[in-house]
Amino acid sequence: MKVLGITGGVGSGKSEVLRYLEEEYGAYVCQMDETAKELQKSGTDCFRKIIGHFGDRVLGPDGELDRAELGRIVFTDGEELSALNDIVHPAVLRWVREDIEQKRAEGRRLYVVEAALLTETGGELCDSLWYIYTEEHVRRERLKASRGYTDEKITQMIASQPAEERFRAACTAVIDNSGDFEDTKRQIGERLKQ
Repeated sequence: MKVLGITGGVGSGKSEVLRYLEEEYGAYVCQMDETAKELQKSGTDCFRKIIGHFGDRVLGPDGELDRAELGRIVFTDGEELSALNDIVHPAVLRWVREDIEQKRAEGRRLYVVEAALLTETGGELCDSLWYIYTEEHVRRERLKASRGYTDEKITQMIASQPAEERFRAACTAVIDNSGDFEDTKRQIGERLKQ
């Protein structure tokens, strides 16, 4: 089984690439952000550790984490962000490793791990790591059309993510998703043959 990592900035079209890999190549797709959310639900080990560190101020009225409040705290305090990452990242990596082994035992041929920060939080899980590159003006147009984001919000989001050079340096391949998706499909097919 090949384990492929997919990363890239916001608005790069990772979701479309993942959907294509799933539909065309039968890939099993694991989105690390979604896994992290599941592992932080009430009653889990991560949940208990987060409440133990941050206290009830990050608890919502429904008994789950108040993600907005937690985000407000960690994105204004680097030490608190590190504390959260130290709780969540090891648990996510452990879960994904176990899931990879389970899917391998089931006879899957392609397992795809996706995360915007995969180069920093799990690239070692992958046989190869692809950077989904998209020109910034295209990313901006996509984010305005699909999510209704303002230019200011898009600028903040792009600024908060690693620079293109870091993605390129960490990845084994670059898929240019700036143009027609048929071209992206061609690049994917060529890469998967290698």
